[in-house]
Amino acid sequence: MVGESMNLESVKQYLEGDKEKEKESEVANLPPRFIERFVAKGIKVDFIEHGRIVCSMKVQPHLLNAGNFLHGGATATLVDLIGSAVIHTTGLPHTGVSVEINVSYLDSAFLDEEIEIESKALRVGKAVAVASVELRKKKDDWHSFAINVCICN
Repeated sequence: MVGESMNLESVKQYLEGDKEKEKESEVANLPPRFIERFVAKGIKVDFIEHGRIVCSMKVQPHLLNAGNFLHGGATATLVDLIGSAVIHTTGLPHTGVSVEINVSYLDSAFLDEEIEIESKALRVGKAVAVASVELRKKKDDWHSFAINVCICN
């Protein structure tokens, strides 16, 4: 029982962080919306047209998880960013917020691997827009490693 409570306390401490250090931390002073630039650092738009965007990037060290491959949260953030951006290509001035993001993780992408992100606007209505986003690895002849449908409000 004592070991179990120690484990619970360590999980709690991991999630909450060190409050004293956090006060002095650079994280506390980050600008609004920093996560978008943090995740999209190094992205290159290879092709853009009405309703379609194709981007590429190398997997950066700051986007890796403990297993040394692209973090699922970074993948979901890329889906959100590129899925929202493709809605802008249809002429809408803003996309609102994502109301549903469903990512199927089919494989892993590792450090310095070249990935391609393709997004297509599937439907753009008055209240809801739907985009598909596919992430592929160049190394595997553009084999998909994550597929998504993003619904924006």
